[in-house]
Amino acid sequence: MTAAEYQARSQKKQPRIRNVRRKVINGIEFASTREARAWQDLCLMQQAGQISELRRQVPFALDINGVHICDYVADFVFVRSGQQIVQDAKGFRTEIYRLKRKLMLAIHGIEIIET
Repeated sequence: MTAAEYQARSQKKQPRIRNVRRKVINGIEFASTREARAWQDLCLMQQAGQISELRRQVPFALDINGVHICDYVADFVFVRSGQQIVQDAKGFRTEIYRLKRKLMLAIHGIEIIET
């Protein structure tokens, strides 16, 4: 593949895993319908007082021995019963995601909850 072919191919804006961008909800555009539904559910849980400090698209640095390997961006982070919860709306687990999930557990001691 030539450099021009690679560049032309990479400029096409197609979803990676056939996810369909959902319309904006409360001024926020989501990567998938599953993620949008999860956000709405979590917002309702926060309004009901079941969770607090709800945030979305939270980056975590994955560093080993002072060397930055990569970042993991969590779909949602919130607090439930005094404990930080990291949640990801997953339809398909890519190889990269599976590796980052293991790194999150090994480095930060955080187990990602998948919906």
